[in-house]
Amino acid sequence: MKVVDMHCDTVLELFEEKKEQKSGSLLSNQFHIDLEKMIKGDYLLQNFALFINLNKTNNPYLHCLELLDTICCEVQKNNDKIRLVKNYADIKKNQEDGVMSAMLTVEEGGAIQGSLVNLRNLYRLGVRMMTLTWNYKNEIGYPNCLTPEGVKVTYGQSNTTNGLTEFGLELVEEMNRIGMIIDVSHMSDAGFYDVVKYSKQPFVASHSNARSICPHVRNMTDDMIRTLSEHGGVMGLNYEGEFLREVTKGQPLYSKLDIMVAHVKHIINVGGYESLGLGSDFDGINTPQDLKDASCLPMLAQALEDAGLKNQEIEAIFHKNVLRVYRDVLK
Repeated sequence: MKVVDMHCDTVLELFEEKKEQKSGSLLSNQFHIDLEKMIKGDYLLQNFALFINLNKTNNPYLHCLELLDTICCEVQKNNDKIRLVKNYADIKKNQEDGVMSAMLTVEEGGAIQGSLVNLRNLYRLGVRMMTLTWNYKNEIGYPNCLTPEGVKVTYGQSNTTNGLTEFGLELVEEMNRIGMIIDVSHMSDAGFYDVVKYSKQPFVASHSNARSICPHVRNMTDDMIRTLSEHGGVMGLNYEGEFLREVTKGQPLYSKLDIMVAHVKHIINVGGYESLGLGSDFDGINTPQDLKDASCLPMLAQALEDAGLKNQEIEAIFHKNVLRVYRDVLK
């Protein structure tokens, strides 16, 4: 079953390895994702996020370029196995050539430092998706882990007041214009509905689960799932235990296949199977108990089949739904 995964944090891990002069590479490493594991997992495409922690850099845009250079160099060294893509036609060409695809994304809209020029330059360099916020307020808007009073939360209260800023509204329009996919994972609930109101293109929640199953604020309410689906968007199943089941302090953060299946079935029931894809969050999460790395994706496909899903539904979740959004939005 071909895999399209909307989100991983492997690039930062590779960058840190390079800084410490260690031997990890995209071809083979100790992380959740490398090319050898992806081949075993039957991957068609992996989105590689350029993740920026605003609290750990004084120059977010420069750091983003450093991460971009890291993944581009690694892909170039392995272009017999994987190649960068900028649009749907590139993905199909790679598939015909028998190689996997890598798409560049940014996790943390603060990377552009409030500049549409920086946004357009990242687009010119190949970035095709951007998560508008991570866990901090930025020039674009507010995250879903902060209340209107600025208090950090996980389970329970979500931010339904603070959404996109005036610059955020300009950004949505510009991303629509140039053909860059808007990603609302980590965005406040209010920000989600602002994107719904102002985006003229389908958008995604690249790595978020169902809040009805696990009440973490990172997850999507049933109304958000339905609304995303009605606007032609897709959400990506996140493999992190904290977003799959509610945990209390001291409990192990585990993520088992039966819990993933429960989220899948609920999301299908609410938004239809066309609304769901994969967004592992590999290399940015605790190691899942069942899906220990990218080589294990056939186990998830089998679990969904055992749970009664039809082959066409599993194919849609594993790759077809996300590819539809890429075909419709990317230019």
